[in-house]
Amino acid sequence: MNQDIHGLWPALLIPLTADARVDSARAIAHAKRMLAAGCDGVTLFGTTGEGPAFSVAERKALLEALLASGVGPQQTVVVTSASALPDAIAIGRHAAQLGCHRQLYMPPFYFRQPRDAGIVEAVSQVVRGIDDAQLKLLLYHIPGLSSVPFSHASIATLAQRHPGQVIGVKDSSGDLEHGLALARAFPALSILVGAEQHVAATMRAGGSGSINGLANIAPGLLRRIVAAPNAVAPDDERLVRELLALLSVMPNMQFVCVYKTMLAEQTGDDAWLHVRAPLCPLDNTEAQSVRAGYRAIGSLLSLV
Repeated sequence: MNQDIHGLWPALLIPLTADARVDSARAIAHAKRMLAAGCDGVTLFGTTGEGPAFSVAERKALLEALLASGVGPQQTVVVTSASALPDAIAIGRHAAQLGCHRQLYMPPFYFRQPRDAGIVEAVSQVVRGIDDAQLKLLLYHIPGLSSVPFSHASIATLAQRHPGQVIGVKDSSGDLEHGLALARAFPALSILVGAEQHVAATMRAGGSGSINGLANIAPGLLRRIVAAPNAVAPDDERLVRELLALLSVMPNMQFVCVYKTMLAEQTGDDAWLHVRAPLCPLDNTEAQSVRAGYRAIGSLLSLV
């Protein structure tokens, strides 16, 4: 396999204190649980981890604490997405200096639908600014949130312009056909899918793995799927469907809040319910519906 990043890298949920500060101790313990469950590494400050809501200083501090705890830099994908290019560069350069060369970048999104040329230039400025010959940068395609897509043309241009540094795409389009097309069009790049229900199919087409949110709740389940995409057990397929269904058990719930509620139910630790504004915890009816749905999955929970 020529791909630089492959396997399972959970998009780490970031625990917060009651006053919305980063809870480093819980975050480190959670990351280590993911690694102990067989994940290849963790992804820090992505969308599931509320990354854009945290400052450059907060993101640097948690990465330093995580590495100081014994998590290896090679086990970490650092998300550098930020509205200001200098902030993205600062986060990426700091990570690279600590040995974290695997990074993930979503271009600035405050101008809706910029031209491909502008998107390419934004990424190029980040790559040049980080100035790391060992950089392994994934392009973060999540147009439903950012309104900034990476076209096939822009991906090809960036991979050619920065060979060995722009090395793949994290596809969070939620569109199976889009993920399959990426895997087929760019066999030498790392294509990591975000939609858990599409992981196996995309890997069978040449995808290299997954960065996803559900792995916070069920790392063993996703590890099995990533390890053997050609032979996913029916019980595992069913469990993915049932866990994902909890994201919409009631309308208009933020997925980060649902995942944190599920993790609070799983661990018995309601500190996981804290989120940073503009997110807010689920209301009581929503939370009880998610918790009840999680418990109702019953015997299959032993498989997570």
